[in-house]
Amino acid sequence: MTLATPKPLLGILLRLGAMAALGLMFALVKLAGQHGIHVVESLFWRQLAGLPAVLLWLWSVGKLSEIRTRNPFAHALRGTLGLTSMALNFTAMIMLPMAEATTISFASPIFATMLAELLLGEPTGRYRWGAIVLGFIGVLLAMRPSGAIVYGAGVWVALAGALLTSCVMIQIRRMSQSENTGAIVFWFSLSTLFPLSILMLFFGQSHDFIGWSIIAALSLCGALAQLLLTAAMRHASVAAITTMDYTGLLWSILLGYTVFGAVPGAGTWFGAPVIIAAGLVILWREHTLAKNKVSIAGPA
Repeated sequence: MTLATPKPLLGILLRLGAMAALGLMFALVKLAGQHGIHVVESLFWRQLAGLPAVLLWLWSVGKLSEIRTRNPFAHALRGTLGLTSMALNFTAMIMLPMAEATTISFASPIFATMLAELLLGEPTGRYRWGAIVLGFIGVLLAMRPSGAIVYGAGVWVALAGALLTSCVMIQIRRMSQSENTGAIVFWFSLSTLFPLSILMLFFGQSHDFIGWSIIAALSLCGALAQLLLTAAMRHASVAAITTMDYTGLLWSILLGYTVFGAVPGAGTWFGAPVIIAAGLVILWREHTLAKNKVSIAGPA
């Protein structure tokens, strides 16, 4: 995506707003699970609300024509990976305390760096390999605060969600060589609604006023986060805004404590900074290599 007139501060503020909206959405996902709302329902309504948000964004920037695609199979694969990773991440948020689930989700860039070498042939180098090792130490700290794996299946669901999210990153990187951002976002929202609509025949339920209120708030927060994320990318570089994603942990700790009375365990306090540090090293190295490529290529 080509940037509009660069406004880094605005881009950062929009990304911070997106992280707040996502934090609220995940808190509502957890509340929904506690209220007997199936994760399939949360996914369906979140995606249904997200589709008009994507169309509104494309219309506002005059890029509705970007939804044309010449590679429907790539979008189908991206939709399958994306929906599966969302389902795992939603489930992990229900099974685990919010801070723990968020901490483990930060392993996604670490997995993505490994997969980029295996699947895309991108050289990793000693800095990023060091970050990978550091990141996995952080994950182990988050999982084993006292020498024994905690929370059981929830941890493995969260790890699977992080791994699938990294697969989504790799697929988007592949698609971005031939597909517009608008097409990638639009077809993901649309394609996931087909399987979710079928699943709703089996898992959809009627709810009381509180249940529908949770679903409505969850959907609105998801749509708002989608708009803010895409808007942020128009005003600042990926390197400038991606570091803001780690503020999601602050929202998870705050909402986990105020809404659910959960205090993060020692493993999270030790593991989260290590994982975040590893992610920042990877981000810094990506930014440095990109700058070097530009300087070598010279002015166009």
